[in-house]
Amino acid sequence: MLYIRVDMNNRIATGHVMRCLSVADAAKTLGEEVTFLLADNQAAGLVRKRGHRAHVLHTPWDDMAAELPELRDLIWDHGMKRILIDSYQVTPAYLGELKKYTEVFYLDDLNAFHYPVDGLICYANYWQRFQYGEHYTDTKLYLGTQYIPLGDAFSHCGQKEIKPGVEHLLLLSGGSDPYDILAGMLRQIHRERYKRISVICGVYYPKYKELCEQYQKDENISIYQGVPDMARFMQEADLAVSAGGTTLYELCAVGTPAISYSFADNQLGNVEKFEEDGMISYAGDLRRDPVAEHVAAYLDYFGQNQKVRRERSLKMQELVDGKGALRIAKALMD
Repeated sequence: MLYIRVDMNNRIATGHVMRCLSVADAAKTLGEEVTFLLADNQAAGLVRKRGHRAHVLHTPWDDMAAELPELRDLIWDHGMKRILIDSYQVTPAYLGELKKYTEVFYLDDLNAFHYPVDGLICYANYWQRFQYGEHYTDTKLYLGTQYIPLGDAFSHCGQKEIKPGVEHLLLLSGGSDPYDILAGMLRQIHRERYKRISVICGVYYPKYKELCEQYQKDENISIYQGVPDMARFMQEADLAVSAGGTTLYELCAVGTPAISYSFADNQLGNVEKFEEDGMISYAGDLRRDPVAEHVAAYLDYFGQNQKVRRERSLKMQELVDGKGALRIAKALMD
């Protein structure tokens, strides 16, 4: 049995749980059952719907020290040999205490402090800046984009067809869209240029119905919330706009040229590295930049430049092969 400790809510959104579900799905294909350990019920339904077990701790998600007594009991009662943790709420004391009772693996992309763990996973495209090898001499390290944990639908994508023009535009916001960037982009861009605009809101976006009503007369605009088949939308789109989380790596796997933006500090490493590598253009930070205007300008440029879109698509697919979840699952089961 593999155990994964992760949470989901309107503060931390869905990214952590989704990448852990990808690892769990991969582990299940290898014959390993998975139990998710959750602070509350918010992610329990999603986990069970995907065919995995969910154990709810009924503890505060932002005070992980409070769950240590119950976790210790679970480790002893179930003979828990290894646990994967994916949360920004961990502390050195929390990880160090758990490490006394079981092997601890941590999924990192911040390098917030020195993690006292047995295994450390960082798939971020900027992982080299953290110099893990110099600081973790006795820790198993799994580093680089080959460990990006994506769903199975992203593991067998063929080369992307790049059309002469952009016909299908995909607009993505992540789990919550706290700055209403979807509405902002729809106001700013030339909507009539596209045969199809797919707008996908996250499960925590509160203005979904309002946005649907506003654009219900626009026949080329379709608005969705929490779609289960994101890969299909990405594969069908000619160009996408997305926040700077794991979604950018999914777009890489399918080879869909993209424009990124950010609204949280933990997204900055991704978007800046993609920009630096000439792979995904960065439209700015919603907390301080006119992102919608920048997106509109980038759409004008990429819409007229098939060659650049093709070059970027090839780079993106060379970076991400979509098999990272399976590699992590094998590492955890080794």
